[in-house]
Amino acid sequence: MKTECIGELIKMNGKIYPCSVSLAMDLIGGKWKTVILYHLKEGPKRYSELLKEMQTVTEMTLSLQLKQLEKDGLVSRKVYGKKPPIRVVYSLTDFGKTFIPTLEAITAWGNQISSQKAEFITANSVNSGV
Repeated sequence: MKTECIGELIKMNGKIYPCSVSLAMDLIGGKWKTVILYHLKEGPKRYSELLKEMQTVTEMTLSLQLKQLEKDGLVSRKVYGKKPPIRVVYSLTDFGKTFIPTLEAITAWGNQISSQKAEFITANSVNSGV
C-alpha cells in the first residue's frame, strides 16, 4: 500500500508533514544539504575540509546547514579536545548512511544532466564575473 501523499499527516520530531515526500524533502532539501551529505559519504571531515571542497558555500550557510543536519539526525558532530585548538569532525550517522543509495542516484542523474545539457566552468571564472 502506498504510504506517501495519501492524505494522512506524518509527525516526526515535533513537526507535522502532509506526506512522506514532504518529510524527506525537509530533511535533505535545499541547495546545500545534499551536497554536504555527498562530501561526508566517503568518511568524516572537518569543517575546514568541507568549506574547501564546497567552494561557493558561505561559512554561515555551511554552519547553519550542518547544525540542521545534526539536529535531524543525519550528521554527527564530534569534538576532540577541551582547550583550543579543538578539532571538530562531522560524519554521517547510521540514519544518514541510509540516504547514500538515493544520493548516488541523484549524483548519477546530475552527471547525466551535466554531460547532456550543461557545461563545466571553473570557480574562478564565476568569482571574476567571466
